[in-house]
Amino acid sequence: MVTLCSEFLTGGTDTTSTTLQWIMANLVKNPEIQPKIFTEMKEVLGDGTREEVKEEDLGKLPYLKAVDIQFENYLIPKNGTVNFLAAEIGRDPTVWEDPMAFKSERFMNGDGGEEVAGFDVTGSKEIKMMPFGAGRRICPGYGLGILHLEYFLANLLWKFDWRAVEGDDVDLSEKLEFTIVMKKPLKANIILRL
Repeated sequence: MVTLCSEFLTGGTDTTSTTLQWIMANLVKNPEIQPKIFTEMKEVLGDGTREEVKEEDLGKLPYLKAVDIQFENYLIPKNGTVNFLAAEIGRDPTVWEDPMAFKSERFMNGDGGEEVAGFDVTGSKEIKMMPFGAGRRICPGYGLGILHLEYFLANLLWKFDWRAVEGDDVDLSEKLEFTIVMKKPLKANIILRL
């Protein structure tokens, strides 16, 4: 029971904090993205006097959400095992144009609508990436994980402008731990928005 509780706790906190660190690192490394998100937030939240972004606001912030037999030429024998790297699915250049680039727009509907056009992270329609697994073994914390990420990200960007430390380029090198973490943790200048 202790191990099970530990897995739930680690799976729910480590994955969320690691993902948030990667998002913030990419936003710091690509500073042209933050103003787009902040402009969208001002359109929804007003002049910037609100203390926080609330859960009910998140659905109005599509760009923030946009902040992976015989199969082809392979014979998979009966009772055969297929192993794959889930992370590599989200980096496939045949599926994604410039897959390693931080492009929030790739997850947006062309007309700027709220829905993410044809994109499904659950793997029930198509598999372009699998951040939460897929099918009946999908992560039970999927909904809560997405909610937490959107909520934390929205509030971090609502209150602060994030910038790279001068002379210190953001390093996106990876290191495998419980999840894939940043080899060198993010260092950023955080400026309070007035």
